[in-house]
Amino acid sequence: MREMGSDLFDPRSEMEPQFSQSSDGNFGFAFNDSNFSDRVLRIEVVGGPSECRSDGEGGCCTSIADWARLRKRRREDGRKETALDITECPEEQILNEPDMDDCDGCENQDDAVAMVEESPSGDEAASSNDSGWSMDSSTVLKIKTLHISSPILAAKSPFFYKLFSNGMRESEQRHVTLRISASEEAALMELLNFMYSNTLSATTAPALLDVLMAADKFEVASCMRYCSRLLRNLSMTPESALLYLELPSSVLMGEAVQPLTDAAKQFLAIRYKDINRYQEEVMGLPLAGIEAILSCDDLQVASEDAVYDFILRWARAQYPVLEERRDVLGSRLARYIRFPYMSCRKLKKVLSCNDFDHEVASKLVLEALFFKAEAPHRQRTLAAEECTTSNRRFVERAYKYRPVKVVEFELPRQQCVVYLDLKREECANLFPSGRVYSQAFHLGGQGFFLSAHCNMDQQSSFHCFGLFLGMQEKGSVTFAVDYEFAARSKPTEEYISKYKGNYTFTGGKAVGYRNLFAIPWTNFMAEDSHYFINGILHLRAELTIRN
Repeated sequence: MREMGSDLFDPRSEMEPQFSQSSDGNFGFAFNDSNFSDRVLRIEVVGGPSECRSDGEGGCCTSIADWARLRKRRREDGRKETALDITECPEEQILNEPDMDDCDGCENQDDAVAMVEESPSGDEAASSNDSGWSMDSSTVLKIKTLHISSPILAAKSPFFYKLFSNGMRESEQRHVTLRISASEEAALMELLNFMYSNTLSATTAPALLDVLMAADKFEVASCMRYCSRLLRNLSMTPESALLYLELPSSVLMGEAVQPLTDAAKQFLAIRYKDINRYQEEVMGLPLAGIEAILSCDDLQVASEDAVYDFILRWARAQYPVLEERRDVLGSRLARYIRFPYMSCRKLKKVLSCNDFDHEVASKLVLEALFFKAEAPHRQRTLAAEECTTSNRRFVERAYKYRPVKVVEFELPRQQCVVYLDLKREECANLFPSGRVYSQAFHLGGQGFFLSAHCNMDQQSSFHCFGLFLGMQEKGSVTFAVDYEFAARSKPTEEYISKYKGNYTFTGGKAVGYRNLFAIPWTNFMAEDSHYFINGILHLRAELTIRN
């Protein structure tokens, strides 16, 4: 059994008994000391495109921006020269030099060579048996030799465990060679030191990111977790948050990095939750940033219709090619649009929107309509089930305008029945003079809305609950409507009519009743109130166009 605190290969991983280790102490004293080592590690540092190093001290990568630009340049230079960067090809291939017995003039038969190379495929790497093999045909700039303890390295890293125990020549010989690029040297030395001492000297974000990449490459999960924790403790910026979310997929998939990416998503979601305020900035964010923002339940938007419109604008700007845009919308962004909370008018537009694949759009709209048709208690159950998952399409956001259900009739007269539900907390937040508005609904081609108020009664003697009906369009438009307000009430829990009236609307006007329930606010909000059923106030408005 593995003892507490051991690290093979990760303090949180349950490994098989044969991998057990006695302790995860500080072995820094043994680093590069021949007295405590059983092998020699030969590190060949090969040259590549001209680049600056991030050593955490005086290197030119002093900021996240520098690090991001450098990695981008490395990738671009690598593509130009067919060089392969670890961010592009995370898989390592351990390549053997030709059999030493076949080498004429080989003086040191105790040296075995293993080189780490990023390759497009294992087959290509395996087929490379040229004794003069060199990473990307680059020349060796320098060679470092370290005394290492194979048990310490194997306990920390599956990479080194396999290297020392897979029956290859490297596992049988005392000397092992790794070949790395110059840009990896500082990070590898930090990583090797960490495997002995469980600490790093690097403190800046660029240096820690380099070590994180090296730890991923050489499969040192404990170091990845350590780097992730240090990076989380640094001050987060939009630039750094986006960089953490756009790390290579091999890094992002690691459990050790999950807290860092979660923190980055939370930072972006909080910073940009008011999309309208930062609209220009948000429009320039990459896909990972948009996904982080849209996953937020507290997004400050008027309605889900506004979220849908924003995503379309962003996708059209970022992906001008229709096929690419359809793919991104269907496979990545659609899951963040909460279609069940969109208006029916907007859902109709989704079906005819060319940016979505028709089959995908039909499925999303059908699912939304089925949800709208569910009873309120069933809707709450579906939302609660999704609260514990990453898919939150049934979870309602904190919209500025509250969603409504609308039933429309054309005959014998144009009529609509509107249902508005308000939570007890939402009503409580209206005191002493607040208002909450519904999403718009339409009758006879005109837009209307409901607004719930906490206001003084007509004699200004106490606070009370008021409900009003307004028409959106401003100008000279006039519209004659009969209307009726009703609310569910205990003990029957049926809708009971509270107020009837008729009004000829002109643009921007509203009509209603200041004290809908004819009781003071304190009675309305009391624990024994007749109007809150399972914490929900159920309101209904019927509108009919007058002949």
